[in-house]
Amino acid sequence: MSLKGKAAAIGIGELKPVKEPGDLTALGLMAQVAAEAIADAGLEKKDIDGFLVGVPFSDPGMIYPASAAEVLGLNVRMLNQVDIGGASPAGMIWRAAAAIDAGMCNAVLCIVADLNKVGDQRPPVISVQREFEAPYGNIGANCGYAMIAHRHMHEYGTTARQMAKVAVDQRTSALKNPLATFNDKALTIDDVLNSRMIVDPLHLYEIVSPVSGGAAIIVASPEVAKRTKNPPIWLLGAGEYANHSTITYAPSITESPIKPAAAAAFKMAGLQPKDMDLACPYDCYTITVIVTLEDAGFCKKGEGGPFVMEHDLTYAGDFPCNTHGGQLSFGQPGLAGGMSHVTEAIRQLMGRGGERQVKGAALGYVNGNGGIMSEQSSLVLERRS
Repeated sequence: MSLKGKAAAIGIGELKPVKEPGDLTALGLMAQVAAEAIADAGLEKKDIDGFLVGVPFSDPGMIYPASAAEVLGLNVRMLNQVDIGGASPAGMIWRAAAAIDAGMCNAVLCIVADLNKVGDQRPPVISVQREFEAPYGNIGANCGYAMIAHRHMHEYGTTARQMAKVAVDQRTSALKNPLATFNDKALTIDDVLNSRMIVDPLHLYEIVSPVSGGAAIIVASPEVAKRTKNPPIWLLGAGEYANHSTITYAPSITESPIKPAAAAAFKMAGLQPKDMDLACPYDCYTITVIVTLEDAGFCKKGEGGPFVMEHDLTYAGDFPCNTHGGQLSFGQPGLAGGMSHVTEAIRQLMGRGGERQVKGAALGYVNGNGGIMSEQSSLVLERRS
């Protein structure tokens, strides 16, 4: 089965993340961003007949899609929640396209929003084997990604300066993004390496910052896309893969499920990594970007460190990467952090990047990452001339 050209993104909505949520609610944020995305697509609420949603950590519950649709006033013929962590937003896009291709619906609202509330009771990471790993210290994402970084440094000679370069270039792009959380001060490699060590070898500026916010995308059939006011951004390829949940059971901690997910997306698209005009890899940590670029095929395994040093990753560079600043500078509002990669790729391909617009951008690669390099969902997107 191929989803190539079966559906297109036609509208986006995205809120500026905030550090202090005040009296905001996740559903309230969804209402704001849903209205923005529907209006951006030039549609009305009655045109939305499909609904995909990520369940927020701050407001979890059963039968969530129907409850959220009820609050938003939607009447839909297809609805579901997507629960593959940070890969959920990318996963929503191809699921929406598949539902459209199956004739279930014509215009799908894909939406995520969440609050950053210190002290909130959050659902635990589920692993049926957790009792065998948690007592030995494998708790939390920082620990897992630090292990990945250490092993990558050991196997391939990756350096701290190479990882820091990712944060520096993404911050340069964030300075041109009015929605970014950190858009007021440039970074240097020394700034990153002199920031507080959180879990060796990862420093403060190499780790994503939790915030509150939301984002939404309208995915539509070719018929609906023809009458949208924006240039449709077509789904050319998609791929998804998982072979573990927690890092303890990963076959390798330096080669990720991104490899088969990206390969499937490029195969469906009939394209190669070298054809892409921009890349938006999930970036909860600097090492995540390096591993993604390797496993997606932009460079050989083990050469991610030298690759990011040799290339300018900013919006004006020779390899535009996370031109919104990535989550490292944009912020991570729950699953909406992963959605920011998808919205940025769509925004750039629509030619709406503003001061950070990538010249001539027509093809883009996006990857979403769930858990600690576990579930992966890759997309290849195109703006047709």
